[in-house]
Amino acid sequence: MTTPSTPAPASYQQHQQQPHPGVPGYVSPVPLRRATLLDALASEWTKIRSVRSTIWTLGVMVVLVVGFGALIALALRSVDLPEGESPVSLGFVGVLLGIIPVITLGVMTIASEYGTGMIRTTLTACPSRARVLAAKAIVFFLLTFVITLVATALVSAAITGILGGSTAGSVWLGATVGVSAYVALLGLLALGVGSLIRHSAGAITIMIGVVLLPLVMALFMMSEGLRDVQQFLLEYSIPSQLAIFYGTPMGDDGPTGWESLGLMGALVAVVLGLAFFVQHKRDV
Repeated sequence: MTTPSTPAPASYQQHQQQPHPGVPGYVSPVPLRRATLLDALASEWTKIRSVRSTIWTLGVMVVLVVGFGALIALALRSVDLPEGESPVSLGFVGVLLGIIPVITLGVMTIASEYGTGMIRTTLTACPSRARVLAAKAIVFFLLTFVITLVATALVSAAITGILGGSTAGSVWLGATVGVSAYVALLGLLALGVGSLIRHSAGAITIMIGVVLLPLVMALFMMSEGLRDVQQFLLEYSIPSQLAIFYGTPMGDDGPTGWESLGLMGALVAVVLGLAFFVQHKRDV
């Protein structure tokens, strides 16, 4: 005994009648259309949220930011803070340590695909290399910014709750939104370096050097002739740039306010621009 089959939807029947342009005689049941940036964004979002490295790196970052800030605040409960210093600035140490997992994830977001060869599959599905890199950058930046914003808001609230005192709105905004944007841009810089180097360990090593080397070099420049160089490295090192958002810059002549965010944004634009250019000059 046979049962009548359910008729196919009209849209399916319509696409059944469309021959595949590259294969004579083959009729594809899948709608044929040009891929867009939204498709690439959806693909990259699926990849970044489904790999364990994202959970581990961002999870460690949150633990470092919130944990160290809360521990330092608990240790200083019986100590009077200097006059005019915001307690929120105590979250600086945790954020400085949390940078390392963020730059690691930034590098791995793209370099790991080159290491495993999965980049071939990605570029087969989306042949536009610029679109792939743009989608990775957008998804990574938004995800990192949101997670860092949650972590910095939590640690700022915890420190204020433990130590008491009022915090100026500008300091709170810098210690949350400003710091989160700066850390996300730093991770985006790591993604650009990873795209250029195409090697996870090498790119991570370079980024750790970018973060720590200027400050370490400045600490050992004791000669009077190198005083200006030392001051420049101190003021423009990444730890010093982060400290600006907490109202505690390491110099008087360096960037102030949100200028450090513009400097990092300009550096990211240069590196990502170079990465977009190189993408079309290299083989996979």
